[in-house]
Amino acid sequence: IMGIGPVYATEKALKKAGLTMDDMDIIELNEAFAAQSLACTRKWGIADDDERLNPNGGAIAIGHPLGMSGQRLLQTAAIELNKTGKKYALCTMCVGVGQGYATIIENVNA
Repeated sequence: IMGIGPVYATEKALKKAGLTMDDMDIIELNEAFAAQSLACTRKWGIADDDERLNPNGGAIAIGHPLGMSGQRLLQTAAIELNKTGKKYALCTMCVGVGQGYATIIENVNA
């Protein structure tokens, strides 16, 4: 289903890392469109206004740069981890035709 690919990609990433959604201090979800974000948060079982979700604003507010959305997510998450001293960030986005990707980064200084 278009838009919820991040849900399944996140499940795989968390399993490989031996972590859970509760372990994530920051969640950077690329907001292709508002309804897509709501579908993901509800499938994850987190509040639509979870404070961990896009703490500095998401793609709707910051931008959705063609060809570099993934890099923007990773950089935003890494800066936030460093700034706050938190440990884990999930970066995830939907890709066309129902696909998605997710990666987890760790602040080794936390």
